[in-house]
Amino acid sequence: MELDKIKNKGQARLFESDYLEIMSKTHPIVIYSIYFPIMVLLLYFGYAYKGLSIGIEIGLFLLGMLAWSFLEYMLHRYLFHYLAKSKKTQNFIYTLHGVHHEYPRDKERLFMPPIPSLIVAVVLFSIFSMLLDIHVYAFFPGFLFGYLMYGSMHFAIHAFAPPRFLKALWRNHHLHHYKCPDKGFGVSSVLWDIIFRTVPKKDEL
Repeated sequence: MELDKIKNKGQARLFESDYLEIMSKTHPIVIYSIYFPIMVLLLYFGYAYKGLSIGIEIGLFLLGMLAWSFLEYMLHRYLFHYLAKSKKTQNFIYTLHGVHHEYPRDKERLFMPPIPSLIVAVVLFSIFSMLLDIHVYAFFPGFLFGYLMYGSMHFAIHAFAPPRFLKALWRNHHLHHYKCPDKGFGVSSVLWDIIFRTVPKKDEL
């Protein structure tokens, strides 16, 4: 997305179908109401029926959060900002993320809508199940919690003024949108930006 095309008001229309257009939007409360019960049920199932101790669950939960933060960074850097050549791929990337860069203050498109979100969650859970066996019941809730924290932080950054202790995250993400889209790919954390040296410089503000 070219910086001169950013619109701080309004909302894009992505689909001709009114039904699909409605399904492309959501609110954080909808996502919370879906995923928090799933997280609790998975943790309970792992503890009560799969023999995972509380200590193991805590460790795997934190590992899942870390895994999400890494995936968040990699997806944002290499998929969401992929420079596609074909028109179809360009349209896909625009629908996936480009629309957010054109309309960064559109609060209805800061979380992935429920249906595609659940499809992706089922696919990822299946993959993690094959890799982690019973440990998935603690790892995946942590992964989902990381996603919810990412979505919540993303929503807050575009909707509210920053609290003092989180100003760095707000600054980095706004720099990503308005000054340097090739930096500042972490939203919920600057960890991977620091590791991969993509933290926006303060003098770029």
